[in-house]
Amino acid sequence: MHGCARSQRQARVNKNLLRIRKAKNAIATAIALTSVGLGVAILMVILYEIVTQGIAYITADTLTKTTPPPGGTGGLANSIVGSLIMVVMAMLIAIPTGVMGGVYLSEYQRRTRWGSVIRFCNDTLLSTPSICVGIFAYEMMVKPMHGFSGYAGAVALAMIAVPVILRTSESFLILVPDSLREAAAALGATKEQITLSIGFRAARSGILTGLLIALSRIMGETAPLLFTALNNQFWSLNLSHPMANLPSTIYQLAMSPYEEWHKLAWAGALLITSFVLGINLLSRYMNSYSQRAEK
Repeated sequence: MHGCARSQRQARVNKNLLRIRKAKNAIATAIALTSVGLGVAILMVILYEIVTQGIAYITADTLTKTTPPPGGTGGLANSIVGSLIMVVMAMLIAIPTGVMGGVYLSEYQRRTRWGSVIRFCNDTLLSTPSICVGIFAYEMMVKPMHGFSGYAGAVALAMIAVPVILRTSESFLILVPDSLREAAAALGATKEQITLSIGFRAARSGILTGLLIALSRIMGETAPLLFTALNNQFWSLNLSHPMANLPSTIYQLAMSPYEEWHKLAWAGALLITSFVLGINLLSRYMNSYSQRAEK
């Protein structure tokens, strides 16, 4: 009798615990769904506003003419070209630096104290506000060169892209099974051959995804360029002087009192948003494609 009573009490306790757990799970699920819905709603509102305001001003003149004077008409050609030049230069600096740094941490310093120090520094740089990077680049390049320049802007953007590329490269190289490395070493392959033939081949889609994420990250940065490349209202390909760039131009146009400049600012915002959104969608597709290929 006593054993039966204890079993009944235990059963009631278990039922109460189960109801509490279900209630907690329902509350947590509701909070998570609300957060997701709120984030998606905000994103949709932003995209709707940018598209509706900017689509009407994407014309041939916008893509082929330079920034107009106050009250005049023109386009964003010089800003688009300047941004592309600095972004390409930044990626040329960041890709080998970030990828090689990821290889060094994943293949040579995986479980060492020195590797932990490097990871900590990289994570700190990864979360550093971009305006701090701009101020650092200003002190290191603009002041010694006695002027703003496209070179300084490219270096500032590269400093933002390197930690992103390094972190993603290391993460995907670590995911490569050690059994593949051991099998290659048993066949007499050197460390460099294992990294190039096994590590890079297995992690290439993930590394490429990291490159695309870094590219989308730096494409819309404004603060570092305000401290380094500044801006240029005219057509100029001289990297030793202030260079036009789309983020800074959008900021300048949006803060002006001229209606025509506001229209160009909306058009530029739509161009940058479309590019960043396209890059992110491409990286997501490549990541999902690589996962399907592995299965």
